Amino acid sequence: MPPAQKRPRKYDPLRTRTAVLAQLGAVRAAVEGLDPGQLALPTRRDGMTVRELAAQVAACVVAVRQAVERPARFKQTLPLAEWPLREAVAFTPVPFDLAGAEDDLRALLGDHAGSPLVDTGAGVLPLNEFLVTRAVELVLAADDLSDAVPGLDVPLDRHALAAATRLLADALAVKAPGGSTEVRVPPYAVVQCVEGLRHTRGTPPNVVETGPLTWVRLATGRLSWADAVERAEVSASGERADLSGLLPLGR
Repeated sequence: MPPAQKRPRKYDPLRTRTAVLAQLGAVRAAVEGLDPGQLALPTRRDGMTVRELAAQVAACVVAVRQAVERPARFKQTLPLAEWPLREAVAFTPVPFDLAGAEDDLRALLGDHAGSPLVDTGAGVLPLNEFLVTRAVELVLAADDLSDAVPGLDVPLDRHALAAATRLLADALAVKAPGGSTEVRVPPYAVVQCVEGLRHTRGTPPNVVETGPLTWVRLATGRLSWADAVERAEVSASGERADLSGLLPLGR
């Protein structure tokens, strides 16, 4: 059984912080290069404009300081792998200032070398685990911006994409516990899920395999299972390898 299903997955604090800052920097640089017409373009987030998306990115970053500054907590109330399954938390509106948000986050992380428990508004998590959720948000923002603006290709930080892939894969294992189906997202994650006969050795009878960005899109509803299969962006073999009823994760 993959380690992620035996115990909560651990994320290296320094790598996580570096990845979040790198992905935030890539999003900020991309947005700063856009003209007013491009900022007014619609995105795939329910008609949200690029400008509004950028403001939401700033808000998701400012949420880290808000979580840190809430009264201290002494017990984790939300397992990280359940984060993608909970109802979305509305971000407190903030000015459209990604540079300011990035500077503030760098300063905040410099003041908090450890990983205290923080109240995110959706549950209490260690700061490092909350930063993993920020990596997911920033990877999605980068992908959404690239989709919205013709010719724009926002770089994806490798470690941020890895964190997003792993968290969303672990969430699938929580949503559909079991061992009949193996989901592979090389090179970052392998999890077993779905009730049924568990395999113990050799090739499992039900296998799903796809790439990291495709998995992130599937898990968050940016790509349908049917479209991914039709485009050969995902391979699925076995009678329990159809994940269409489980995706997106948050529904």
